[in-house]
Amino acid sequence: MANDKAQGVDGDLLVILRHGPHGSSWLREGLDVALVAAAFGRRVTLLFMGEGVTALVPDQKSGPLGQKGTSPTLEMLEMYDIDNLLVEAAALARFGLRDDGLMLAARAVEAKELSALAATHSLVLTF
Repeated sequence: MANDKAQGVDGDLLVILRHGPHGSSWLREGLDVALVAAAFGRRVTLLFMGEGVTALVPDQKSGPLGQKGTSPTLEMLEMYDIDNLLVEAAALARFGLRDDGLMLAARAVEAKELSALAATHSLVLTF
């Protein structure tokens, strides 16, 4: 069954997070959807792309104008058995980040893997 998770079987949800932790509510909304889906028994994979990778930078504070940070929500992922975290390798490089320096363990995914990744999930949501 563990291999099913890697392959992406019917019922799997891929949530693509493309927005940074501050400036809009898209990241928080995507994380909320992932948590709700996991609470209802769906297996969830999170893919952080573009500015979304900046959500995984450790020690973030609240944003401008007191926007709530996403770190507490990210720290809850394990409680909901959301442990398949992926990051776009090109975005890591663009922001000068490394996958081993992120606040959560995530596997870097190359561009050539992205379309295949989406094809292995029965539902893909982008935030």
